[in-house]
Amino acid sequence: MAKDKNRFSNTVNINNRKARFEFELLDRYVAGMQLQGTEIKSIREGKVNMQDAFCFFRAGELFVKQMHISPYDQGSHYNHVSDRERKLLLQKTELSKLESKSQEKGLTIIPTRLFINDRGFAKLEIALGRGKKLHDKRANLKEKDTKREIDRAGY
Repeated sequence: MAKDKNRFSNTVNINNRKARFEFELLDRYVAGMQLQGTEIKSIREGKVNMQDAFCFFRAGELFVKQMHISPYDQGSHYNHVSDRERKLLLQKTELSKLESKSQEKGLTIIPTRLFINDRGFAKLEIALGRGKKLHDKRANLKEKDTKREIDRAGY
């Protein structure tokens, strides 16, 4: 059996496009993640789904929930649970600022991007976001359509 050397990638960049459509992003932070076992191998293969993921505080610590990291194919009984809550690693000042902001009405913390940094660690970009109204979403779609029409016309 030949080994596929391109299976693992060091340039993982997984975006949560739904978050940019559903929320107006205010502040962005880069957080480390506490991973278990074979999760980093699945991340390097790009098998992550962040569409329904959100962040919450428990006892002064920040966790991400409903971020699906698929089980590693070659992992035996040491494989990880795909939908577990994962602790996010931030500095205390950033945690306290995020916790106070998330208490405000209408603000939530959303994961927007998962990537691997220069040192090989998985990092999660999170953003403080406010939910968009229906008319805001329509305005964004209209802007995209007009831009597409202009590009097609060649102007």
